[in-house]
Amino acid sequence: MALQVSLSSSSMLSTPTSGGSSRSVTQSVVVADHLNFSTGSQRISKVFKSLSLRNSENRRGARVFTVKSSLDIASPVVGQVTEVDKDTFWPLVKGATAEDKIVVLDMYTQWCGPCKVMAPKFAKLAEKYLDVVFMKLDCNNENRPLAKELGIKVVPTFKIFKNNEVVKEVTGAKFDDLVKYIEDFK
Repeated sequence: MALQVSLSSSSMLSTPTSGGSSRSVTQSVVVADHLNFSTGSQRISKVFKSLSLRNSENRRGARVFTVKSSLDIASPVVGQVTEVDKDTFWPLVKGATAEDKIVVLDMYTQWCGPCKVMAPKFAKLAEKYLDVVFMKLDCNNENRPLAKELGIKVVPTFKIFKNNEVVKEVTGAKFDDLVKYIEDFK
């Protein structure tokens, strides 16, 4: 998952040059350890455990700042759909099912028409069923290993998890079936 963060504040740093003088370099500094950002209409919350900044020069002599972080998996936000990937999915499912909650996973792709039709309906379900955890997984190349592990063959596919195991699967844009199975398992 790529994360692009633009920060409104920056600090000026002075770095010495070979001639003994100094030049100013603008560097963005993250002050908080909790970032909220949006992708489309879905809000995602990630908590960063540690953050490090590496200052280097590329081949052309331009300054490059590389930000690395170790992600501490946060809990899904109740009433919202949480975007997951191959790294965050299982820890979130295990955390939610440890609290005796069921998890409903929407597996979709960006290019899928029925997936786009189901997305707002799925978000409404997340707002309605506050005792259920709703997640979505983009079945792109990056998440292909997880999609394969979960046995996805068609999109959209919805899987309902209870106690870390799939208890029901709904393939296709069958909203009424999805609602029925959520009611059955909650």
